[in-house]
Amino acid sequence: MKKCRRCSKPATLHITEMREGGVHELHLCETCYQEYLDFSEDPEDPETPDSSPEIAIELSGDQTLEELDQTACPNCGISFREFRSQGRLGCPHDYTEFENELLPLLENIHGETQHCGKLPTRAADSSQRQYELIRLRKELQQAVAAEEYESAAQLRDSIVSLETELGLTDNETTD
Repeated sequence: MKKCRRCSKPATLHITEMREGGVHELHLCETCYQEYLDFSEDPEDPETPDSSPEIAIELSGDQTLEELDQTACPNCGISFREFRSQGRLGCPHDYTEFENELLPLLENIHGETQHCGKLPTRAADSSQRQYELIRLRKELQQAVAAEEYESAAQLRDSIVSLETELGLTDNETTD
């Protein structure tokens, strides 16, 4: 989690400022954000608050920050405001409840919105091939869903080849 640029507390707001000379990102905690909105001492210093009108806060749709803070998970009751202050979600359903707000945040932090994982370096060769087989099957499903039939045919051929290599028959395949 990023830290507040001014006080080193966990940052709950991520602001992008458009100034002459480029784009500046600010990561602020709730307190520093309020100061940021209320007062500006030196507009040239990115460390101090600035009342620039071109501020883009990462919010979804037409929701204001206040409306978004009132949004709560119907399952565990955590509000988006609580998530921003704690940096933790309350239950697995929060990912779907706050999906529109979390996706840009995850992409900003991790560069991706999906966890891809890594194979252990000491994994057996057959295990790596089975992981490859699972990956190819997922790609095949995505290709068919996207109606990319030529790509799907190539993936199918790769799957058949890998299954033959692993000695799997039609009724022994793994998912």
